[in-house]
Amino acid sequence: MTVERKGELTFKGKDLTVLGPKLKPGDDFPVVKLEAPDWSLMDLGSLKGTPLLISVVPSLDTGICDAQTKRFNHEAEKLEGKAKVLTVSSDLPWAQRRWVNDTEVKNITVLSDHAEMAFGDAAGTHVKEMRIEQRAIFVVDQAGKVAYAEYVPEIAQHPDYDAAIEALNKVI
Repeated sequence: MTVERKGELTFKGKDLTVLGPKLKPGDDFPVVKLEAPDWSLMDLGSLKGTPLLISVVPSLDTGICDAQTKRFNHEAEKLEGKAKVLTVSSDLPWAQRRWVNDTEVKNITVLSDHAEMAFGDAAGTHVKEMRIEQRAIFVVDQAGKVAYAEYVPEIAQHPDYDAAIEALNKVI
């Protein structure tokens, strides 16, 4: 049975329901398969051993999601291969490919959870009423454990970029 969390998320003041567990530091990060912009599958388990910053956004085609993804693309450039930065959204891979090509984002991996919302259900970011992802940031250490988790309580709000980068630097 899927966990339903109420009272933790709003969109412009309207209460929404989030599906899945709320991850916290020390939890194992869920291993699921997501689709790349070319429709190939990426198994998050294949990234174990590499520190990860996972930026979760509702849709790349919105202002805050666009800005969030570009910010982490910029930060990823400074990492010099010491960690991997992923952006997960529920956009179709075609839309993600268009967005990546239009913005020339090259330092991160963009992945889609559109098919089954398996990532959202496992990481606790699946917004039931809208079938999109809740804005969130996760830092995962080399052992696959959550080192940092931020679930942004209002969809139309930016995450704490500096706290996420600081947490990532601690696990590198």
